[in-house]
This record gives sequence, structure tokens and C-alpha cells, in this order.
Amino acid sequence: MDEAFFEGVMKLNLTSAFLTCKFVVPHMGEGGSIVNLASQAGRDGGGPGATAYATSKGAVMTMTRALAKELGPSNIRVNCVCPGMIATTFHDTFTKDAVRTNVAAATPLRREGSSREVADLVAYLASPQSSFITGASVDINGGLWFS
Repeated sequence: MDEAFFEGVMKLNLTSAFLTCKFVVPHMGEGGSIVNLASQAGRDGGGPGATAYATSKGAVMTMTRALAKELGPSNIRVNCVCPGMIATTFHDTFTKDAVRTNVAAATPLRREGSSREVADLVAYLASPQSSFITGASVDINGGLWFS
């Protein structure tokens, strides 16, 4: 891959999360919550050709932990969600059916996740019910990868 592509992926996945945090934190009150989005690829390196993507998502997880330490004294929590194979239009467009079938078959729950399941996890991490969770990168992948 060329350097411009690598930098573009980092800007899209890491810099955008950094800037969102940078500009939202001054407006957050005590007890606020940030939920970043990473990926299972950030944990396992992703599939062939996913070096830039996996690297950027791993960096989001590291930034989440660092921000949790920095913002904790202000009672602002920072967590991250790491989805595996989720049934989305992205995969409908870019992932071969055979790959999706194989991933689902290798997943202990034998299926892809849904965007609703990811949204429910994000809502929980943003809610007061998770008030003692910070710095966590929570996997949601049907058991395909354990951290």
C-alpha cells in the first residue's frame, strides 16, 4: 500500500475519533461518557489487506485507555466497542458471501451480529448503568475472539 492510503485510513478511523473527543469533552458534564468504535481487527490484525484498518482500530483502543486515565478525574468515562462480523451494507457490498458464511460458521453463536446489537452495547456503555466501567474495549463478535 502507499503511504497516502495508510494516512487516509488513519485519518478516517483514528484522527476523527481523536477530534470528536477533543471537541466534545469541553462541553461534557460530570458523569459523561464517550464510546469509541474500534473493531475485532484491532485485536487480531484483520484479514489479508487490512493492515492499515487493523492498525487504526488498535490505535483507537489504545487512545480509549489513555483518555480514560486522563478524563477519569473529571468523572468522564471513555470506553470502546470492538465489533466482529456485523451484518451491514458494507459487508453486503465488499465481503464475499463465502467469507461471511465461513466467519459465521467459525463463530460460536453461528451467525453474524446485527447493528442493533452493537447499538444496544453502545447505549449501555453510555448509560449510568455502566458508571464504573472506563477504559474498556468491549468485544461483540459472537465469541469468535476473546480478549
